[in-house]
Formats: sequence, structure tokens, C-alpha cells
Amino acid sequence: MDGSVPNGRNQPRISFEFFPPRTPRASMALWESVQRLAPLGPDFVSVTYGAGGTTRDRTMAAILAIRDCARLNVAGHLTCVGATKDEVLKVARSYAKLGCHRIVALRGDPPTGHDRFEVHPGGFEGSVELVEALAEMGQFRIWIAAYPDGHPEASNMKADIEHLKRKLDAGATGAITQLFFQNESYLRFRDACADAGITQPIVPGILPIEDFDKTVRFAQSCGTPVPDWMFKAYDNAWDEDSHDMLSTAIATEQCDELMAEGVEDLHFYTLNKSELVFQVCRALGVEPVPAHTAASCG
Repeated sequence: MDGSVPNGRNQPRISFEFFPPRTPRASMALWESVQRLAPLGPDFVSVTYGAGGTTRDRTMAAILAIRDCARLNVAGHLTCVGATKDEVLKVARSYAKLGCHRIVALRGDPPTGHDRFEVHPGGFEGSVELVEALAEMGQFRIWIAAYPDGHPEASNMKADIEHLKRKLDAGATGAITQLFFQNESYLRFRDACADAGITQPIVPGILPIEDFDKTVRFAQSCGTPVPDWMFKAYDNAWDEDSHDMLSTAIATEQCDELMAEGVEDLHFYTLNKSELVFQVCRALGVEPVPAHTAASCG
């Protein structure tokens, strides 16, 4: 194998996002997903982090298990919500002690019952200040969020990109985007970032659709448009098999079009489910590495 896909382009670098499980059954589902996807050789995987550290222990446990049992590079998420600066940086130091030297630094969503982000007493003002503090530690590659369809709180795209540039100038390595379903949104956003002087990578965040109705509700909550043709397509997907075939085809075509536009890295939101992501990656020419084995964490 020469590492190329059928259309002649090199296979993409890939990464995956997982979330920390809440129950023993969910832990099993996470580990099954990690085992399924690890042989694809991701550049890294990330583990999310609840607002105010609500999943801190579970996030740490998931990072440790993935590192030790799957031998993958792990990025821990970190947010500003509901914690002092000292508390947030203590988590960052804990990541470093685990050998986790990549962080996805986020301001974080407002806690339940609040409409807007509020600075915690003694906490970070937002993601720019968080990135600055992490960069000063000198121990991390720092990834941040970007929004091709615009952040819901941004006044306009120009202001959104200016804020993104401040985060990157503060020391971030690159950005991973919110999910999007219209590649034109990402490509316009990427071009606007380049025009603003941004040179760091803007990695597309891809969500293969496990449940269309739930995905629509989530997309609406974060201001991501869902095109009309997708509603019509999923209306005609009568059973689980046709739904999954459609989802695989849509995500594969989306990624293939992005790669044709020069995209080299793809970040997949797995929802701790592996099969659709695995099939999309295979369709893009990413082959499992037979020599990869993972120790059992059971």
C-alpha cells in the first residue's frame, strides 16, 4: 500500500473525539469504540471535559485508559466555566503528569439555567486568557475551537475571526471546527481566516450522523444550518441499515470534497460510537494497521 486513496490524493491525517462515560455500560461502549478506531492510526484522540470540572475524574480516567491500553496520543479538553484560574491550571498540570501534552482549550458553554457565560470569581475571562496561561506553562500543544457557521454569540463573522486570531496569537497550535454540513461554509471561513493573517491549521470537525433527529436538535442549538436536502434524504431512510448507509455516504462525500480543496486533517466527533466513523475512514483510504494491538482494560 502506498497510502493513497483511489482519487490519487494522500490519505488524510485523522483524529477522534470521545467523551468520558457515566456508567459501567457506557465505559464498555467507549472502550469498544477506542479498540475499533485505534488501528486506524489517529494522530491523536481527545476527551471532553464538563463545565466546572463536572467530569474531571471521569475525563482523567478515560485519558489514562486510552493512553495505557490503546497507546494513543490523547488531548484533554479544558474549560473556564465554574472554576478559578488555579483550579483550571491544576487540571492542566494533572494532564501533564499523565503524559497528556495536548489540550483542547475552550471557554465552555454556560451552565444549565444560564443564558450567557459568566466569569467565575477568580476565573479566566475567556478562552484567550486561558490559552495565554497554558502557553506560558510551555508543556502543551493547544487546540481551540472555530465556528465556520459563526459562533452563536458573535456579532458577525469578522468579529468571530478576530477573536479566533487572538486565541491563535496567544499561543494556540491550531483550531478544530464545530460540526458543519455545508462545505461552502468551511471553505469561506478558511479563506476569510487566511485573509485575516491566520496561518495555523483550521481542522474540519466532521460528525457522521448516528441519529438524524438528535443531530438536527443539536445543530439548531449551536447555530449550524442543516440543508433541506438532508431532511428529504433521511425521510426516505426507512430503517437502520439505510440510515447508516446514507450517513456513511454523506460524511464520506463531505470529507472527499474537503480533501479535494486541500484539507489534510479531519477530526471526527464519534459520540463514543465507532462503526460509522470507521467506515467513513476506510472509504477515504485510511487502512487499519494490522500490527496495532491494544491491551485489554477489562
